[in-house]
Amino acid sequence: MTQRQEQNSEEQEQKENMRSLTTPLQSKHWHPTCQNNLKKPESYNLYNNPLQFNGKNSNSLSRKVKPISCFASENPNQPILKETKPPLVVVGSANADIYVEIDRLPKEGETISAKTGQTLAGGKGANQAVCGGKLAYPTFFIGQVGEDAHGKLITEALENCGVCLDHLSIVTNAPTGHAVVMLQSDGQNSIIIVGGANMSCWPENLSDEDLEIVKSAGIVLLQREIPDFVNIQVAKAARNAHIPVILDAGGMDSPVPLELLRCVDIFSPNETELARITKMPTASFEQISKAVEKCYELGVNQVLVKLGANGSALFTKGEEPLRQPIIKAAKVIDTTGAGDTFTAAFAVALVEGKSKEECLRFAAAAASLCVQVKGAIPSMPEKKAVFTLLQSA
Repeated sequence: MTQRQEQNSEEQEQKENMRSLTTPLQSKHWHPTCQNNLKKPESYNLYNNPLQFNGKNSNSLSRKVKPISCFASENPNQPILKETKPPLVVVGSANADIYVEIDRLPKEGETISAKTGQTLAGGKGANQAVCGGKLAYPTFFIGQVGEDAHGKLITEALENCGVCLDHLSIVTNAPTGHAVVMLQSDGQNSIIIVGGANMSCWPENLSDEDLEIVKSAGIVLLQREIPDFVNIQVAKAARNAHIPVILDAGGMDSPVPLELLRCVDIFSPNETELARITKMPTASFEQISKAVEKCYELGVNQVLVKLGANGSALFTKGEEPLRQPIIKAAKVIDTTGAGDTFTAAFAVALVEGKSKEECLRFAAAAASLCVQVKGAIPSMPEKKAVFTLLQSA
């Protein structure tokens, strides 16, 4: 065989392998309020319609799409082909987190020295996607990074945790988003976010390829570190395909659009975010319950409240709330990413068919492991570690 024939043979084999990578059918057993919308199996082949690399923006120089084909597995570095589970699809932000360790926050007009500083991959969307990948569940991430060193840092972190990046876009007209994380000695943190590519250069209408993977998900996770109009498009597409949506309230402090809330199955704030959104006090569980009633009035039927050291609670309209205490950590090193870990772990357990009580306990265990490691993405636990903690707790 000639060298040219060998090359053609290798190219043909690669094409056949790509055709075998399909997005799985939806499962029937777990959708909470909507009936299934099963489609023909052939409609889930991600490569029936080749990606258009300039199809997401009229300016072909402003965006690139980085095609990377992989799925989460027990070994995050080993992709799974022909995965049969409906994937977790995370649409959201990706940041470079610039950590500075300090004894205390500076006062107004004061300059203080940090003990150390380093840059790690983060962002609520990327955090939740990595959590799904490390929990050995097939996970897609739809988001944007800049064509810069921070973008490369995030891309490599996601790849290394088994997240599928077929729908990650690289934009050339905006830098990668980043955040300054001021980490105090007791593990608490304060964060300032610079949106960058997370908030810029999104197309007015998401591509058919992006919306198709949303419609073939098992569950969709959203946050508020990308524009509301993007979240609304995704939530509407998911709702029309009968795919449950969890909206994490973290991110922008502007009011949540009613158009978005009404397409969400589970709304997930922490107690501070709940107070801001409802303009009601949340110092006690009774006050939190009353604030949740306000969320019901806004169109949400389920509210998953993260309560920090007091655990969590899942409120469902017309039912008694379910409360889950924390699973105590041996030592709290860094709370950054704990909320993202909790939300993503809850979503993974839910799509795997666990009961609400089991979902809350699984998420609590994952969050407990998260706070014992510095950094958001580096602290996301693997599934085996979560099960081990649950057995011993």
